Amino acid sequence: MAEGSPIEEIKDREIALFWFRRDLRLEDNTALMAALSSGYPVLPIFIFDSHILDELPEDDPRVGFIYKHLHKIHLFLLSQNSSLHISKGDPLKVWKSLLSSYQVKAVFVNKDYEPYARQRDREVHKLCQDRGIVFQQFKDQVIFEESEIVKKDGSPYTVFTPYKNKWLEEFRLRASSILPGKDPGSVGKGEGSYFQNVKAFPSLESLGFIPSRVQVRPYDLSYLEQYAELRNKPGADATSYLSPHLRFGTLSIRKLISTLGPVDEIFLSELIWREFFMQILFHFPRVIDQSFKQKYQGIHWRNDPEDFELWCQGLTGYPMVDAGMRQLNSSGYMHNRVRMVTASFLCKHLLIDWRWGEAYFARKLLDYELSSNNGNWQWAAGTGCDAAPYFRVFNPMEQQKKFDADLSYVKKWIPEFGTSEYPKPMIDHKFARERALSVYKEGLANYLPGL
Repeated sequence: MAEGSPIEEIKDREIALFWFRRDLRLEDNTALMAALSSGYPVLPIFIFDSHILDELPEDDPRVGFIYKHLHKIHLFLLSQNSSLHISKGDPLKVWKSLLSSYQVKAVFVNKDYEPYARQRDREVHKLCQDRGIVFQQFKDQVIFEESEIVKKDGSPYTVFTPYKNKWLEEFRLRASSILPGKDPGSVGKGEGSYFQNVKAFPSLESLGFIPSRVQVRPYDLSYLEQYAELRNKPGADATSYLSPHLRFGTLSIRKLISTLGPVDEIFLSELIWREFFMQILFHFPRVIDQSFKQKYQGIHWRNDPEDFELWCQGLTGYPMVDAGMRQLNSSGYMHNRVRMVTASFLCKHLLIDWRWGEAYFARKLLDYELSSNNGNWQWAAGTGCDAAPYFRVFNPMEQQKKFDADLSYVKKWIPEFGTSEYPKPMIDHKFARERALSVYKEGLANYLPGL
């Protein structure tokens, strides 16, 4: 190849890399804006991580959702005579290839707080460090990260209410410096530039996936006005459908909170729960496969596989439970109130380990997020931090009467409800409650610390 050819000139230019992960947007993206201010042309990348993808079905709707938003970003970059660099594989191997292919001077990422992501980022950071490449991380997916809302002695909160109070106190003091202005930074503005290197965008099929019939719904903030009134009524379908968008960062948490007013206090509390569980996972990573409260490790779960299958398929004979599971299986969504009812039923009526339910939700939920899923399951099981006490056993029929009195939710998801085709309850509530109390008490009595 002749010296000074266009391809060589591209390869020899000093550039910065920005790594999309849980921040699939161009507007108000902290690390991306920092990269564009670095003085280097920026090449944005995304890695389809084989460690994660190899566990998923080929029609996983979350992969399709990610792909759709990456393609949207790619189309914008084409207007800048650039493109999104897509790779698939082991992230560390992909990074070794990238750093060998380009003259990279700096790498910019937004932080991820889950254990696997932290280990992955440490490895990539070291790889960059060994080559003299600056590796910069930024807070982006939360308002406050793991060590910003802590007790006076610096230890993490493990009870939600004092954490929330401290969060709100800090937010009131720092809101003006946290929230974006009327014109948050975006890639089409400022002095930053993109690396002039146009690449073809791969097909979904070439990445090993196919389109799914299940789709992530657009979020709708118009429901916030009625959130406090309707949030516990699944039949009203009055939710914002925000959670997948927050999970994958297609919407900035700062932009979302900047739209809230005093009447949105209850909705804001739900967003604070999200950050509470994130910092719990960060400080106590053992909760992934252990009870937060170690004394609950002694519970002897029944773990009947046939009972579990009936629960998974929505065939328990308890309408609120079955409607929730069928909604999940069909759409990838489940109303939050119903999540509590279905989780409590699995753990306490059927005495099936919360880890079984957590894993099933992880496969099905479009908004699956490790910290929140784990935290909510342990809350329902009574094993987590600030959890419902073990002797609180939801009565699914009473929950149905209270929150779906007109049966609009139940009838939507159980077409055979009220006919002979719908199964009888698989277990009597009173019997299940008394059995659960007995098993939990025995487990607590038998727990031996250190074993």
